[in-house]
Order: sequence, then structure tokens, then C-alpha cells
Amino acid sequence: MSWIDISTPVRSGMVVWPGDTPVRVEQTMSLERGDPFNLTVLGMTAHTGTHVDAPRHFLAGGVSMEHMPLDTLMGPALVVDVDDPQAVRARHVPDDLPPGARVIFKTRNSREYLACPEFVEEFVYVSEEAALKLAAAQVRMVGVDYLSVGGFRNDLRETHVVLLGAGIYVIEGLVLTHVEPGSYELVCLPLLIPGSDGSPARALIRPLP
Repeated sequence: MSWIDISTPVRSGMVVWPGDTPVRVEQTMSLERGDPFNLTVLGMTAHTGTHVDAPRHFLAGGVSMEHMPLDTLMGPALVVDVDDPQAVRARHVPDDLPPGARVIFKTRNSREYLACPEFVEEFVYVSEEAALKLAAAQVRMVGVDYLSVGGFRNDLRETHVVLLGAGIYVIEGLVLTHVEPGSYELVCLPLLIPGSDGSPARALIRPLP
């Protein structure tokens, strides 16, 4: 089965969390201008586009990205469709998740908000009640289709603290527009940035037979 790229392209001027450093992708050397090689300079935060949150992002003393077990973001993953226009609720979390499961939530964000050129404050987020159920199920990873697993006005800190405090790594900024609910194989590798609270990543999935 073919791999599906579910990563957000990194471009200058792309949507970032309000107050974050604007993204800069600039070619500073060019063969066409007579330089000996092409060279691109990147300027962005570790939480740009598709990225992974480490516990250090919201937890004092939380571990940073280099301590993430390598198999955390590689293996079977379940894509769950969410019909609620505001948040992922506890009822959207399957009751039969095995310990160590990887869960990705597809919401209206994929259909309505991913293509918006401006930040959307009303994006669908994972509620604290859903985060508590995920933590109780001992999942190892949660993925979402906007820039934050917690809401802009509600449960921003609460949801992050519950998930990261339970050792659950979070992938944010996934592009799920053309992904159907179901079982997949996931490969997502963040950059190795020692001491960092997060890292940009490339994420791929393919349907499991």
C-alpha cells in the first residue's frame, strides 16, 4: 500500500500559533546567481507545522525530545473521525484501546481550517475529559489536525498537562484531509534536538491490510 504524507508543508508566512516567530524559508545562495551552491535558511520555532510535543513543553522538569523512545511514533495507529464541532470528547475515545495504542483524531479542522491563511481560534481540540480517558487507557501517542491538542480558549494547559504528564507524546499539525478513519501504519520522526520541548517532524501513514 502507498504511503500518504500527512505533513504540513513548511513555507514562509505559513500559519503559526499567535505570538510565535513567523516562519522564514529563504534561499540565501543560488547557482543561478553565480554562487557555488544553493543554500536555504530556515527560521521557525520547534512547534511549526507538523511537530511533536515533548513533556518538557508544559511540565517543569519534563523530559525533552532526545528522550522519546524511538518506537513511540512508529507502528499501528488508529484514525478516529470526530463529529463534534468544538472538541474531541470522552465519547470519541474508543473504549477498547489497548495499552500503547496510537490514536489520531480527524476533525472539522481537516475539512475547514487547514487551508485557512489565518490562524483559526475556534479549531477543534482534545478536551480535558478525553485526555483523561486517553491517559487512563495508557495510549502512547495522540495526533491532531491543527496546531494544538488543547484549545485556544479552553483546555490548552489542562489537556497538554494530562497527556504529557502521562508520558503520551503528541503530534500536532497533521494533514488528514484525504485520510479515511481506520487502521494505519504510522511513521513520524521528529528532528533530534537535545533539550528541546518539541520538534518539527515528517509524518506518513499507510492503510493496514
